[in-house]
Amino acid sequence: MRNTSPISTLQDLVARAQLLKPIRVAVVAAEQGLVLEAVREAKSIGLIEPLLIGNPNSIMASAEAAEIDLDGIEIVAANTDLEAARLSVDMVRKANADAVMKGDIHTDTFMHALLDQELGLRMPGQRVSHVFLVDIPTYPKLLAVTDAAINISPDLNAKAEILRNAIGFLHLLGIETPKAAVLSAVETVNAAIPSTLDAACLALMAKRGQIAGATVDGPLALDNAISIEAAREKGIVSDVAGTADILLVPDLVSGNILAKNLEYFAGATAAGIVLGLSAPVVLSSRADPPEARLAALALAVLMHRTHGVDRYPEKKITLESSVHCAAQPEAACCPLGV
Repeated sequence: MRNTSPISTLQDLVARAQLLKPIRVAVVAAEQGLVLEAVREAKSIGLIEPLLIGNPNSIMASAEAAEIDLDGIEIVAANTDLEAARLSVDMVRKANADAVMKGDIHTDTFMHALLDQELGLRMPGQRVSHVFLVDIPTYPKLLAVTDAAINISPDLNAKAEILRNAIGFLHLLGIETPKAAVLSAVETVNAAIPSTLDAACLALMAKRGQIAGATVDGPLALDNAISIEAAREKGIVSDVAGTADILLVPDLVSGNILAKNLEYFAGATAAGIVLGLSAPVVLSSRADPPEARLAALALAVLMHRTHGVDRYPEKKITLESSVHCAAQPEAACCPLGV
């Protein structure tokens, strides 16, 4: 029987995932102590069965330095980061792995293998997007921010696809009718601000059934989307204002700035995952705190076990924010022809 208790924090998310069977996660370029620590923790609480891909000697050396016991954990040899990324894709395509996690590998190399139109994890007709599920101390529930990491400057149709991805994502978390706020700088339609036009169109599309499964409103400025008081003061009458579950941002730049502001100024923790591929993909960074890594892996478990994804048939260390950006050209994100 599926657990239907509410998920309001990332800790709730991890607890929910622990009720499910662990999944096999291909960890790409696992030669890093912090990555191995996250993997060990996730394995110890029953979230994953890790498959470590990379240079075996380097992986063992990193594990020894971090005092991590890898006994019983499979290591798959790869000579280069690109080979490691391609091996993870091959493992998913052959049903030998259920999800992929980024380790100590440059994001461009990682995403290049995942988004390869012939040998990657792309699915026909499905846009690739990213969502941060953010746990904010001052907000009463988890907040999904999309897309702050992959799609650079989405047009109206792309925003509709990104929003549909996010809605489906929240459905699997048990939120039957999420409230989606389409953000801009103001809450009124202004022809000089294209994002307000897109927001108004998306709200109308939702009312007419072109975007289903959510209550959508926009344009809304950020304050109106998350503060009932701000919306009331401005006289905004909306089923979404002040209680949003989803923030659909105008573009990658504004979304990434918003996510990092939440992280650094509001003490938020953000767990990020890629949507629209044939397997869950955890896009972690070196600076991710342990709770963010665990929550992202828990999301992968929930996606695989309770929602499912269609399957195909048959090192230089850099410091990054835990809100990670993997900007991709439009051709890499848009739906492939069927």
